[in-house]
Amino acid sequence: MDAAYRATPPCVLVFSGSDPSGGAGMQADIPAITALGCHPLSVPTALTVQDNVSVFAVHALDPELVRHQAQVLIDRFDIAAVKLGIAGSHANAEMIASLIRQLRQRNPAMPVVLDPVLANGKGDQLSRDDAARVIEPLYAMATVITPNLNEARRLCGDVGPERQAALLMQRGCAHVLLKGGHGPQEEDVINRWYGQLFRSEFAEDAIESARWRWTRLPDEFHGSGCTLAAALSACLARGLPMREAIEQAQHYTQHALSTSYAIAAGQRIPNRVAAFEFASAAGA
Repeated sequence: MDAAYRATPPCVLVFSGSDPSGGAGMQADIPAITALGCHPLSVPTALTVQDNVSVFAVHALDPELVRHQAQVLIDRFDIAAVKLGIAGSHANAEMIASLIRQLRQRNPAMPVVLDPVLANGKGDQLSRDDAARVIEPLYAMATVITPNLNEARRLCGDVGPERQAALLMQRGCAHVLLKGGHGPQEEDVINRWYGQLFRSEFAEDAIESARWRWTRLPDEFHGSGCTLAAALSACLARGLPMREAIEQAQHYTQHALSTSYAIAAGQRIPNRVAAFEFASAAGA
């Protein structure tokens, strides 16, 4: 009987908002992490009122409730990685940062993926506080931050990608993955990775570590950024080095988008439970 059981999968602790439409946030994180061979431990930070087009309201949970949910999990389970979506409030972000510091005492190398979700695809805000200010306590916790073009511009200003990456690293992020799926529409999606080893202490700009080019699909998708960040957290939890983890997370996300489905007019839902095998090569 025991021989039929799966080996214990790595656990990924997720802090993110709940999306009742099932397309983004916690409802995106759980299947993506599961599909890539890990077990999600889910701590909701906010309850949202949204569909696959608009966000109508965001209700941040009390920081003590966020802490209590997470502390029970931290005390019992070995956590291989953390994935951060919306915190809902600045107080929640500070609480999450303190919990990560606690985890890092146990495992200093534990990877943390920060998806700086400032708004949905339509531009609706996803925090009761200023969303850019909310994530300030989390920069120093992040092993890798994954802003899209719009988010990077809002966080760093209208400067080049090398300068944006450098500014984010100055705030404490070890790695930056600039995603090209949102923002000015180009023929292809270009994702750029900047690593901590590729920025001089005195340099104003970061040096690109790698880039990937993907065919831009014709539709819009609900929770594509959540999917990529969650997939990346799972790949890192499984022990993949950063470059390989980024590659595999992108392959998985492209597969989920290319097999997406519609539940109504508006953004399509990525198919996060579609059969997927780890790829051997990058998309570029």
